[in-house]
Amino acid sequence: MKKIYIMALALGAFSLSMNAQTELTDDFESYNLGPLSPQADHWRTWSASGTSDDADVSDDEALSGDQSLLISNNKLSDMILLTPSAPLSGDYTMEFYLYVPAGKSGYFNMQAALTPNGSDWQQALMGGNVYFNCKDDDTGNGGNTPGEGGVTGLIDCSAYDVVFSYPEDEWFKVTNIYDLDNQTWSMKINDNLKFSDYPFEFGTQVFIELAGLDFYSASSNNQMYIDNVTLANGLIGTEDFTADKFSVYPNPVKDMLNIKSAASVDNVVVYDILGKVVLQENPGKISPAINMSGLASGTYMVNVTIGGSSKMVKVLK
Repeated sequence: MKKIYIMALALGAFSLSMNAQTELTDDFESYNLGPLSPQADHWRTWSASGTSDDADVSDDEALSGDQSLLISNNKLSDMILLTPSAPLSGDYTMEFYLYVPAGKSGYFNMQAALTPNGSDWQQALMGGNVYFNCKDDDTGNGGNTPGEGGVTGLIDCSAYDVVFSYPEDEWFKVTNIYDLDNQTWSMKINDNLKFSDYPFEFGTQVFIELAGLDFYSASSNNQMYIDNVTLANGLIGTEDFTADKFSVYPNPVKDMLNIKSAASVDNVVVYDILGKVVLQENPGKISPAINMSGLASGTYMVNVTIGGSSKMVKVLK
């Protein structure tokens, strides 16, 4: 896990176009298949003991690379993604990609107070419960509303405060933006706003800090994969970089890295894992190819600038 933290710090150091300081990234590629919590300090189980509620690193599905994290009802997975700084104020972004197979369900919530290491997690739910394909008729198992999700202040999905849609049976990006000063939050799916200014208030829980997200097998129909997690203090900039405007391939790359773009690419800077510039080009054309054949095998951050806006992506070689 040291490698992931170094990469996160390097990214935060020179991602000048973003109004955020990246604290952590996780693509699950550095882990062995099987229970995650013994392999990653920023993930823990609710029980803090054994693997009965641990989630498994899986190679069944992946957005990038070969692996992702599976929240499955087969093990009653109950995993908490911890925020490194446990922020108390300002804005904080938690972004990740989800894959909910056809007919299956998913769930997460926000936790507003840390629990000491080695102890069972103490419930600190705030901001509501977020469900994907939860409602049903009378089975109690969910799965009767594919492509429909909702957020609710109830302890189940019998009624939603806000209903939203999500793309079933494909990867989609979830961006949670927490306004810690006003204790409200917003959620985007694939950069489309689904709700905003939703209150943290939940029962009698008092906000202490943004402790993390709880991904739980909320029903026997639960099957949800998580990949490419990014946690950042501030707002992660996404302008001008929707999926149809900018992408790179192949990844991992052998020699030539292709940049698919709808507009001319002004500048490409490649950094190694320590933040050193190892390659820089000014293509000045649409969809250029960057020759990385002279670089050693490893992990790189590639900063692409188009029309004055920039974004950093991770590339393996």
